[in-house]
Amino acid sequence: MIPQQIADTIVDPRAYADGDRVDEAFTWLRANAPLAQVQPEGFDPFWAVTRFADIQEVEKQNALFHNGDRATVVTPIEADRKVREMTGGSPHLVRSLVQMDNPDHFAYRRLTQAWFLPQNIRGLEPRIREIARGFIDRMAAHGDRCDFAKDVAFLFPLHVIMEVLGVPEADEPRMLKLTQELFGSTDPELNRTGKAMDRETGVQAVQATVVDFMTYFNAMTEDRRANPRDDLASVIANGAVHGQPLGHLEAMSYYIIAATAGHDTTSSTTAGALWALAENPDQFRKLKADPSLIPGLVEESIRWVTPVKHFMRTATADTELDGRKIAQGDWMMLCYPSGNRDEAVFDDPFRFDIERSPNKHVAFGYGAHVCLGQHLARMEMRILWEELLPRLESVELDGTPKRMEAAFVCGPKSVPIRFRMT
Repeated sequence: MIPQQIADTIVDPRAYADGDRVDEAFTWLRANAPLAQVQPEGFDPFWAVTRFADIQEVEKQNALFHNGDRATVVTPIEADRKVREMTGGSPHLVRSLVQMDNPDHFAYRRLTQAWFLPQNIRGLEPRIREIARGFIDRMAAHGDRCDFAKDVAFLFPLHVIMEVLGVPEADEPRMLKLTQELFGSTDPELNRTGKAMDRETGVQAVQATVVDFMTYFNAMTEDRRANPRDDLASVIANGAVHGQPLGHLEAMSYYIIAATAGHDTTSSTTAGALWALAENPDQFRKLKADPSLIPGLVEESIRWVTPVKHFMRTATADTELDGRKIAQGDWMMLCYPSGNRDEAVFDDPFRFDIERSPNKHVAFGYGAHVCLGQHLARMEMRILWEELLPRLESVELDGTPKRMEAAFVCGPKSVPIRFRMT
Protein backbone atom coordinates (compact mmCIF):
# COMPACT_ATOMS: atom_id res chain seq x y z
CA MET A 1 0.00 0.00 0.00
CA ILE A 2 1.27 3.45 -0.93
CA PRO A 3 0.87 6.02 1.87
CA GLN A 4 -1.75 8.56 0.85
CA GLN A 5 0.64 11.38 1.72
CA ILE A 6 3.12 10.08 -0.88
CA ALA A 7 0.41 9.86 -3.55
CA ASP A 8 -0.84 13.37 -2.80
CA THR A 9 2.69 14.84 -2.75
CA ILE A 10 3.65 13.83 -6.29
CA VAL A 11 0.75 15.84 -7.77
CA ASP A 12 0.98 18.80 -5.35
CA PRO A 13 2.31 22.00 -7.01
CA ARG A 14 3.52 23.26 -3.63
CA ALA A 15 5.66 20.15 -3.16
CA TYR A 16 7.52 20.93 -6.39
CA ALA A 17 8.03 24.51 -5.21
CA ASP A 18 9.49 23.11 -2.00
CA GLY A 19 11.76 20.68 -3.85
CA ASP A 20 12.84 18.58 -0.87
CA ARG A 21 9.33 17.29 -0.18
CA VAL A 22 8.77 15.89 -3.66
CA ASP A 23 12.32 14.50 -3.79
CA GLU A 24 11.67 12.62 -0.56
CA ALA A 25 8.43 11.19 -1.97
CA PHE A 26 10.13 9.97 -5.14
CA THR A 27 13.05 8.54 -3.15
CA TRP A 28 10.57 6.55 -1.03
CA LEU A 29 8.78 5.26 -4.14
CA ARG A 30 12.01 4.21 -5.90
CA ALA A 31 13.06 2.27 -2.81
CA ASN A 32 9.72 0.74 -1.87
CA ALA A 33 7.34 0.78 -4.84
CA PRO A 34 9.10 1.96 -8.03
CA LEU A 35 6.11 1.06 -10.21
CA ALA A 36 3.05 1.64 -8.09
CA GLN A 37 -0.61 2.44 -8.56
CA VAL A 38 -1.52 5.56 -6.65
CA GLN A 39 -4.70 7.60 -6.27
CA PRO A 40 -4.19 11.13 -4.99
CA GLU A 41 -7.29 12.77 -3.57
CA GLY A 42 -9.50 14.03 -6.41
CA PHE A 43 -7.66 12.09 -9.14
CA ASP A 44 -8.27 8.89 -11.04
CA PRO A 45 -5.76 6.16 -10.13
CA PHE A 46 -2.55 5.98 -12.17
CA TRP A 47 0.81 4.24 -12.18
CA ALA A 48 3.73 6.29 -10.84
CA VAL A 49 6.74 5.30 -12.96
CA THR A 50 9.72 6.44 -10.92
CA ARG A 51 12.75 4.45 -12.11
CA PHE A 52 14.94 5.53 -15.03
CA ALA A 53 14.75 2.17 -16.84
CA ASP A 54 10.95 1.94 -16.63
CA ILE A 55 10.52 5.52 -17.87
CA GLN A 56 12.68 4.72 -20.91
CA GLU A 57 10.80 1.47 -21.51
CA VAL A 58 7.45 3.29 -21.64
CA GLU A 59 8.87 6.13 -23.76
CA LYS A 60 10.21 3.83 -26.47
CA GLN A 61 6.96 1.88 -26.96
CA ASN A 62 4.84 4.56 -28.61
CA ALA A 63 2.21 2.20 -30.00
CA LEU A 64 1.69 0.54 -26.63
CA PHE A 65 1.69 3.72 -24.52
CA HIS A 66 -0.20 6.60 -26.13
CA ASN A 67 0.06 10.32 -25.46
CA GLY A 68 -3.32 11.48 -26.65
CA ASP A 69 -5.93 9.01 -25.42
CA ARG A 70 -6.28 10.71 -22.04
CA ALA A 71 -4.95 13.96 -20.55
CA THR A 72 -1.22 14.29 -21.26
CA VAL A 73 -0.53 15.86 -17.86
CA VAL A 74 -1.90 14.59 -14.56
CA THR A 75 -5.32 16.22 -14.24
CA PRO A 76 -7.87 16.12 -11.40
CA ILE A 77 -11.19 14.44 -12.17
CA GLU A 78 -13.12 17.71 -11.92
CA ALA A 79 -10.67 19.59 -14.16
CA ASP A 80 -10.77 16.79 -16.75
CA ARG A 81 -14.57 16.93 -16.74
CA LYS A 82 -14.45 20.70 -17.29
CA VAL A 83 -11.97 20.41 -20.19
CA ARG A 84 -14.10 17.77 -21.92
CA GLU A 85 -17.16 19.96 -21.44
CA MET A 86 -15.33 22.87 -23.10
CA THR A 87 -13.95 20.83 -26.00
CA GLY A 88 -16.90 18.59 -26.78
CA GLY A 89 -15.27 15.48 -25.35
CA SER A 90 -11.52 15.90 -25.90
CA PRO A 91 -9.24 15.82 -22.83
CA HIS A 92 -6.99 18.44 -24.49
CA LEU A 93 -7.37 22.22 -24.76
CA VAL A 94 -4.62 22.19 -27.41
CA ARG A 95 -3.40 19.55 -29.88
CA SER A 96 0.35 19.92 -30.24
CA LEU A 97 3.03 17.27 -30.81
CA VAL A 98 2.75 16.46 -27.11
CA GLN A 99 -0.88 15.33 -27.48
CA MET A 100 -0.34 13.39 -30.72
CA ASP A 101 0.34 9.77 -31.54
CA ASN A 102 1.35 8.27 -34.87
CA PRO A 103 0.72 8.69 -37.72
CA ASP A 104 -0.04 12.34 -36.89
CA HIS A 105 2.88 12.80 -34.50
CA PHE A 106 5.48 11.77 -37.07
CA ALA A 107 3.90 13.88 -39.83
CA TYR A 108 3.53 17.04 -37.74
CA ARG A 109 6.98 16.69 -36.18
CA ARG A 110 8.57 16.34 -39.62
CA LEU A 111 7.10 19.72 -40.60
CA THR A 112 9.62 21.64 -38.46
CA GLN A 113 12.19 19.02 -37.55
CA ALA A 114 14.76 20.26 -40.06
CA TRP A 115 14.76 23.68 -38.37
CA PHE A 116 16.07 22.15 -35.15
CA LEU A 117 18.69 19.71 -36.48
CA PRO A 118 22.23 20.39 -35.19
CA GLN A 119 23.61 21.08 -38.67
CA ASN A 120 20.90 23.67 -39.32
CA ILE A 121 20.93 25.54 -36.01
CA ARG A 122 24.72 25.89 -36.28
CA GLY A 123 24.13 28.92 -38.49
CA LEU A 124 22.30 30.63 -35.60
CA GLU A 125 25.34 30.55 -33.32
CA PRO A 126 26.79 34.01 -34.17
CA ARG A 127 23.41 35.68 -33.61
CA ILE A 128 22.76 33.75 -30.37
CA ARG A 129 26.22 34.77 -29.12
CA GLU A 130 25.43 38.40 -29.90
CA ILE A 131 22.16 38.14 -27.98
CA ALA A 132 23.92 36.48 -25.03
CA ARG A 133 26.51 39.26 -24.83
CA GLY A 134 23.75 41.84 -24.80
CA PHE A 135 22.05 40.24 -21.80
CA ILE A 136 25.37 39.84 -19.98
CA ASP A 137 26.02 43.55 -20.50
CA ARG A 138 22.59 44.26 -19.02
CA MET A 139 23.44 42.04 -16.06
CA ALA A 140 26.67 43.97 -15.51
CA ALA A 141 24.71 47.22 -15.65
CA HIS A 142 22.79 46.14 -12.53
CA GLY A 143 25.98 46.65 -10.51
CA ASP A 144 26.62 43.85 -8.05
CA ARG A 145 23.06 42.56 -7.49
CA CYS A 146 20.29 41.20 -9.67
CA ASP A 147 17.63 38.52 -9.86
CA PHE A 148 19.32 36.20 -12.33
CA ALA A 149 16.07 34.41 -13.14
CA LYS A 150 14.05 37.52 -13.95
CA ASP A 151 16.82 39.72 -15.34
CA VAL A 152 18.71 37.20 -17.51
CA ALA A 153 17.50 33.59 -17.57
CA PHE A 154 13.87 34.34 -18.48
CA LEU A 155 14.76 36.84 -21.18
CA PHE A 156 17.70 35.39 -23.12
CA PRO A 157 16.07 32.14 -24.39
CA LEU A 158 12.82 34.04 -24.92
CA HIS A 159 14.52 36.46 -27.30
CA VAL A 160 16.22 33.63 -29.20
CA ILE A 161 13.08 31.57 -29.84
CA MET A 162 10.98 34.64 -30.66
CA GLU A 163 13.49 35.60 -33.37
CA VAL A 164 13.34 32.05 -34.72
CA LEU A 165 9.55 32.07 -34.62
CA GLY A 166 9.24 35.57 -36.06
CA VAL A 167 7.60 37.37 -33.12
CA PRO A 168 8.59 41.08 -32.88
CA GLU A 169 10.74 42.04 -29.89
CA ALA A 170 8.04 44.44 -28.69
CA ASP A 171 5.72 41.44 -28.15
CA GLU A 172 8.19 39.41 -26.06
CA PRO A 173 6.84 40.64 -22.68
CA ARG A 174 3.38 39.49 -23.76
CA MET A 175 4.71 36.06 -24.74
CA LEU A 176 6.55 35.72 -21.42
CA LYS A 177 3.48 36.70 -19.43
CA LEU A 178 1.24 34.23 -21.30
CA THR A 179 3.82 31.45 -20.92
CA GLN A 180 4.02 32.00 -17.17
CA GLU A 181 0.23 32.06 -16.94
CA LEU A 182 0.04 28.76 -18.82
CA PHE A 183 2.74 26.80 -16.99
CA GLY A 184 2.21 28.67 -13.72
CA SER A 185 -1.56 28.36 -13.66
CA THR A 186 -1.39 26.80 -10.15
CA ASP A 187 0.99 29.49 -8.84
CA PRO A 188 -0.83 32.50 -7.31
CA GLU A 189 2.10 34.77 -8.20
CA LEU A 190 2.11 33.78 -11.88
CA ASN A 191 -1.42 32.88 -12.98
CA ARG A 192 -3.65 35.47 -14.58
CA THR A 193 -5.86 35.97 -11.51
CA GLY A 194 -3.03 36.59 -9.04
CA LYS A 195 -4.60 34.26 -6.47
CA ALA A 196 -5.10 30.60 -5.67
CA MET A 197 -7.83 28.99 -7.75
CA ASP A 198 -9.97 25.90 -7.40
CA ARG A 199 -9.75 23.26 -10.11
CA GLU A 200 -12.66 24.56 -12.19
CA THR A 201 -11.58 28.20 -12.22
CA GLY A 202 -8.03 27.02 -12.91
CA VAL A 203 -9.16 25.33 -16.12
CA GLN A 204 -11.09 28.45 -17.13
CA ALA A 205 -7.97 30.59 -16.58
CA VAL A 206 -5.82 28.24 -18.67
CA GLN A 207 -8.42 28.28 -21.44
CA ALA A 208 -8.43 32.09 -21.40
CA THR A 209 -4.63 32.08 -21.77
CA VAL A 210 -4.86 29.62 -24.66
CA VAL A 211 -7.45 31.86 -26.35
CA ASP A 212 -5.11 34.86 -26.00
CA PHE A 213 -2.30 32.88 -27.60
CA MET A 214 -4.58 31.76 -30.44
CA THR A 215 -5.84 35.28 -31.09
CA TYR A 216 -2.26 36.48 -31.44
CA PHE A 217 -1.06 33.63 -33.65
CA ASN A 218 -4.16 33.63 -35.82
CA ALA A 219 -3.26 37.16 -36.90
CA MET A 220 0.34 36.04 -37.48
CA THR A 221 -0.89 33.14 -39.63
CA GLU A 222 -2.86 35.49 -41.86
CA ASP A 223 0.18 37.73 -42.24
CA ARG A 224 2.59 34.89 -43.06
CA ARG A 225 0.24 33.41 -45.63
CA ALA A 226 0.10 36.76 -47.37
CA ASN A 227 3.76 37.65 -46.75
CA PRO A 228 5.83 34.53 -45.99
CA ARG A 229 9.28 35.07 -44.46
CA ASP A 230 12.25 32.94 -43.49
CA ASP A 231 10.91 32.13 -40.04
CA LEU A 232 9.22 29.28 -38.22
CA ALA A 233 5.84 31.04 -38.23
CA SER A 234 5.83 30.95 -42.03
CA VAL A 235 6.55 27.21 -41.99
CA ILE A 236 3.59 26.60 -39.68
CA ALA A 237 1.26 29.02 -41.48
CA ASN A 238 1.95 27.52 -44.91
CA GLY A 239 2.67 23.93 -43.91
CA ALA A 240 0.78 20.87 -45.06
CA VAL A 241 0.34 17.51 -43.36
CA HIS A 242 -1.11 14.46 -45.09
CA GLY A 243 -1.50 16.66 -48.17
CA GLN A 244 -3.74 19.18 -46.40
CA PRO A 245 -3.07 22.55 -44.73
CA LEU A 246 -2.80 22.36 -40.95
CA GLY A 247 -6.12 22.50 -39.15
CA HIS A 248 -6.76 25.62 -37.08
CA LEU A 249 -6.38 23.88 -33.71
CA GLU A 250 -3.22 22.06 -34.80
CA ALA A 251 -1.62 25.20 -36.25
CA MET A 252 -2.42 27.30 -33.18
CA SER A 253 -1.14 24.52 -30.91
CA TYR A 254 2.11 24.32 -32.90
CA TYR A 255 2.69 28.03 -32.33
CA ILE A 256 1.87 27.72 -28.63
CA ILE A 257 4.31 24.88 -27.95
CA ALA A 258 7.07 26.72 -29.84
CA ALA A 259 6.32 30.00 -28.04
CA THR A 260 6.26 28.43 -24.55
CA ALA A 261 8.33 25.25 -24.32
CA GLY A 262 10.76 26.89 -26.76
CA HIS A 263 12.11 29.12 -23.98
CA ASP A 264 10.61 28.35 -20.57
CA THR A 265 12.43 25.07 -19.93
CA THR A 266 15.75 26.55 -21.08
CA SER A 267 15.14 29.54 -18.81
CA SER A 268 14.45 27.29 -15.84
CA THR A 269 17.58 25.24 -16.47
CA THR A 270 19.76 28.34 -16.84
CA ALA A 271 18.42 29.90 -13.64
CA GLY A 272 18.79 26.61 -11.80
CA ALA A 273 22.37 26.24 -13.00
CA LEU A 274 23.49 29.56 -11.52
CA TRP A 275 21.60 28.80 -8.32
CA ALA A 276 23.54 25.52 -8.08
CA LEU A 277 26.87 27.20 -8.87
CA ALA A 278 26.24 29.82 -6.17
CA GLU A 279 25.63 27.02 -3.67
CA ASN A 280 28.59 24.94 -4.89
CA PRO A 281 31.59 27.31 -5.16
CA ASP A 282 33.94 24.38 -5.83
CA GLN A 283 32.05 23.70 -9.07
CA PHE A 284 32.21 27.39 -9.99
CA ARG A 285 35.97 27.42 -9.44
CA LYS A 286 36.39 24.34 -11.63
CA LEU A 287 34.51 26.05 -14.46
CA LYS A 288 36.53 29.21 -14.14
CA ALA A 289 39.74 27.19 -14.31
CA ASP A 290 38.61 24.95 -17.17
CA PRO A 291 35.98 26.25 -19.62
CA SER A 292 36.02 22.87 -21.41
CA LEU A 293 33.75 21.72 -18.57
CA ILE A 294 30.88 23.94 -19.84
CA PRO A 295 29.15 21.13 -21.81
CA GLY A 296 29.20 19.09 -18.59
CA LEU A 297 27.64 22.03 -16.74
CA VAL A 298 24.88 22.17 -19.35
CA GLU A 299 24.04 18.47 -19.06
CA GLU A 300 24.21 18.42 -15.26
CA SER A 301 22.00 21.49 -14.98
CA ILE A 302 19.41 19.89 -17.27
CA ARG A 303 19.44 16.77 -15.06
CA TRP A 304 19.50 18.84 -11.87
CA VAL A 305 16.52 21.05 -12.71
CA THR A 306 14.49 18.65 -14.92
CA PRO A 307 12.01 21.43 -15.73
CA VAL A 308 9.38 19.12 -17.26
CA LYS A 309 8.29 17.11 -14.23
CA HIS A 310 6.11 14.54 -15.94
CA PHE A 311 4.07 13.44 -18.90
CA MET A 312 1.23 10.94 -18.85
CA ARG A 313 0.83 7.89 -21.09
CA THR A 314 -2.12 5.53 -21.56
CA ALA A 315 -1.73 1.79 -22.16
CA THR A 316 -3.41 0.71 -25.41
CA ALA A 317 -3.41 -3.00 -24.50
CA ASP A 318 -2.86 -5.30 -21.54
CA THR A 319 0.86 -5.60 -20.94
CA GLU A 320 3.54 -6.10 -18.31
CA LEU A 321 6.19 -3.68 -17.06
CA ASP A 322 8.84 -4.58 -14.52
CA GLY A 323 6.82 -7.64 -13.52
CA ARG A 324 3.61 -5.66 -12.94
CA LYS A 325 0.46 -6.25 -14.98
CA ILE A 326 -0.72 -3.09 -16.74
CA ALA A 327 -4.29 -3.10 -18.07
CA GLN A 328 -5.52 -1.51 -21.27
CA GLY A 329 -6.58 2.06 -20.48
CA ASP A 330 -4.30 2.40 -17.45
CA TRP A 331 -2.80 5.86 -16.98
CA MET A 332 0.99 6.15 -16.44
CA MET A 333 2.85 9.11 -14.88
CA LEU A 334 6.44 9.31 -16.12
CA CYS A 335 8.20 10.98 -13.19
CA TYR A 336 11.27 12.55 -14.83
CA PRO A 337 12.83 14.16 -11.71
CA SER A 338 12.72 10.75 -10.06
CA GLY A 339 14.35 9.05 -13.06
CA ASN A 340 17.08 11.70 -12.96
CA ARG A 341 17.77 10.95 -9.28
CA ASP A 342 17.70 7.16 -9.73
CA GLU A 343 20.47 5.73 -7.54
CA ALA A 344 20.78 2.74 -9.91
CA VAL A 345 21.87 5.06 -12.72
CA PHE A 346 23.49 8.12 -11.12
CA ASP A 347 26.19 7.97 -8.45
CA ASP A 348 25.37 10.32 -5.56
CA PRO A 349 22.39 11.72 -7.52
CA PHE A 350 21.68 14.57 -5.08
CA ARG A 351 25.12 16.09 -5.68
CA PHE A 352 25.53 18.77 -8.36
CA ASP A 353 28.55 17.56 -10.34
CA ILE A 354 29.56 19.25 -13.60
CA GLU A 355 32.02 16.40 -14.27
CA ARG A 356 29.35 13.70 -14.00
CA SER A 357 29.99 11.08 -16.68
CA PRO A 358 28.07 9.45 -18.14
CA ASN A 359 25.07 11.73 -17.71
CA LYS A 360 22.32 10.18 -19.83
CA HIS A 361 19.39 11.89 -18.14
CA VAL A 362 15.75 11.71 -19.27
CA ALA A 363 14.98 15.42 -18.88
CA PHE A 364 14.30 15.78 -22.62
CA GLY A 365 12.25 12.60 -22.72
CA TYR A 366 13.24 9.60 -24.79
CA GLY A 367 12.33 7.91 -28.06
CA ALA A 368 10.01 9.37 -30.68
CA HIS A 369 8.74 12.12 -28.37
CA VAL A 370 12.19 13.37 -27.34
CA CYS A 371 12.25 17.18 -27.15
CA LEU A 372 12.34 18.69 -30.64
CA GLY A 373 14.32 21.73 -29.49
CA GLN A 374 16.94 19.93 -27.37
CA HIS A 375 19.89 20.85 -29.61
CA LEU A 376 18.91 24.53 -29.72
CA ALA A 377 18.47 24.57 -25.94
CA ARG A 378 21.92 23.07 -25.38
CA MET A 379 23.48 25.55 -27.80
CA GLU A 380 21.86 28.53 -26.09
CA MET A 381 23.04 27.46 -22.65
CA ARG A 382 26.55 26.62 -23.84
CA ILE A 383 26.92 30.01 -25.51
CA LEU A 384 25.60 31.91 -22.51
CA TRP A 385 28.09 30.23 -20.16
CA GLU A 386 30.94 30.67 -22.65
CA GLU A 387 30.24 34.40 -22.65
CA LEU A 388 29.35 34.87 -18.98
CA LEU A 389 31.94 32.80 -17.10
CA PRO A 390 35.04 34.70 -18.32
CA ARG A 391 33.47 37.92 -17.00
CA LEU A 392 31.90 36.54 -13.81
CA GLU A 393 34.52 36.68 -11.04
CA SER A 394 32.31 35.64 -8.13
CA VAL A 395 28.67 34.83 -7.37
CA GLU A 396 26.67 34.06 -4.25
CA LEU A 397 23.01 33.98 -3.30
CA ASP A 398 21.56 37.28 -2.10
CA GLY A 399 18.40 35.91 -0.54
CA THR A 400 16.32 32.75 -0.86
CA PRO A 401 15.56 31.53 -4.39
CA LYS A 402 11.97 30.50 -5.12
CA ARG A 403 10.51 27.88 -7.45
CA MET A 404 7.17 27.93 -9.24
CA GLU A 405 4.21 26.15 -7.69
CA ALA A 406 3.55 23.73 -10.54
CA ALA A 407 3.47 19.96 -10.99
CA PHE A 408 3.94 19.88 -14.78
CA VAL A 409 6.58 22.43 -15.81
CA CYS A 410 8.41 23.93 -12.85
CA GLY A 411 11.65 25.79 -12.31
CA PRO A 412 13.09 28.76 -10.42
CA LYS A 413 11.03 31.95 -10.53
CA SER A 414 13.49 34.03 -8.52
CA VAL A 415 17.26 33.63 -8.03
CA PRO A 416 18.60 36.74 -6.22
CA ILE A 417 22.40 36.96 -6.43
CA ARG A 418 25.35 39.15 -5.50
CA PHE A 419 28.15 39.02 -8.05
CA ARG A 420 31.31 40.66 -9.26
CA MET A 421 32.04 41.05 -12.96
CA THR A 422 34.96 42.32 -14.98
